[in-house]
Amino acid sequence: MSVGGFAVSEQRGSRIKAAAVAVVVAAASVTLAAAPAAASTPSSAGKPTLRVVKTLASNYVGPLQFAVAGPLVFVADSFTSTLNLVGRSKPIATGPMKGGDIAGVAVDPSRLSLAYTSSNADHSTTRLTILRAGRKPVVANLSRFERIHNPDGRIQYGVAHPSKCVRNALTKAGIPVNYTGQIDSHPYAVTALRNGAWAVADAGGNDLVKVDRTGHVSLLSVLPRQALHVTPQFAAAQHLPNCVIGITYYFEAVPTDVEIGHHGDLLVTTLPGGMGVAGSVYRIDRWTGRPSRIATGFDGATNLAVDPRGHVFVAEINSGTISEIVRGQRVQVASLPGVVAVEYANGHLYASTAPAASGGKGPGTIVVLGR
Repeated sequence: MSVGGFAVSEQRGSRIKAAAVAVVVAAASVTLAAAPAAASTPSSAGKPTLRVVKTLASNYVGPLQFAVAGPLVFVADSFTSTLNLVGRSKPIATGPMKGGDIAGVAVDPSRLSLAYTSSNADHSTTRLTILRAGRKPVVANLSRFERIHNPDGRIQYGVAHPSKCVRNALTKAGIPVNYTGQIDSHPYAVTALRNGAWAVADAGGNDLVKVDRTGHVSLLSVLPRQALHVTPQFAAAQHLPNCVIGITYYFEAVPTDVEIGHHGDLLVTTLPGGMGVAGSVYRIDRWTGRPSRIATGFDGATNLAVDPRGHVFVAEINSGTISEIVRGQRVQVASLPGVVAVEYANGHLYASTAPAASGGKGPGTIVVLGR
């Protein structure tokens, strides 16, 4: 069948997962539970300037990603592993069930191609599916690329040269002392590049990969590890001994979204694989793949959007806010409990909410923001 010009094969499956799942923290190998997030206070002292002016849909469970193409809004409902079109009652595609998901979705600027990511429950089979009007779908095997290359396999996470006391304390707390990047693929977001190619943010692999129009996969960038400097307050909250105070623990990056920046570089949000570490936004040089951090202090950075003037907006799931990056600082522009994703299109900022992703209740929504 054809939906908005895209050739889509509809598949059937069970409707809803038995239980809500974490957003993408499950993609990380390490979690320091009960630790406070290390987000900074928004630099704006005024009230949020944007509010919900229109609700487009309120019938999803976990709309963790969505894409806007003119009047069409495509929604990846991760909790039901379905790809949806707002206004259409049935899914237009169904991904792996029983713990699997469809996570990321994007439309190219020409509106002739659409791509979405999918993962099974144990991440052993992950894909990017590219749909283009009048052509057969192209399916890229992302998990195979991860198994062969494991781009962060040489990166050391955890603590370097731990003392015996530190090693024992972390082991007792169930925290890996140190390890190298593991083989894991959980493609979570996608955006269109030039010449029919796509950039995919792999939350499990801690990297960005490029998929060309034929389905060939190559590496774009590995996101840097995220440092937690253990303070006395943090150690006390974790019930850790004094010998842990002052150490640096390196977490995985866990990229959650990727967009094209104002000058052609890629912008990426990270949701570090451990509580206590603030989310950040990185710019990825389009020629070298080198990442550079442009802002940090986000309280659960799950998504970002870029408007035509280069303004960058970030969805922060933990604080239920949308912030704008202003001269390297986060400035709150909207309060939206349960927010998980933002997009800029048609002269407006769009957002999705998924209360179930953070332990809340109520349906997931797609909304339009305005003043």
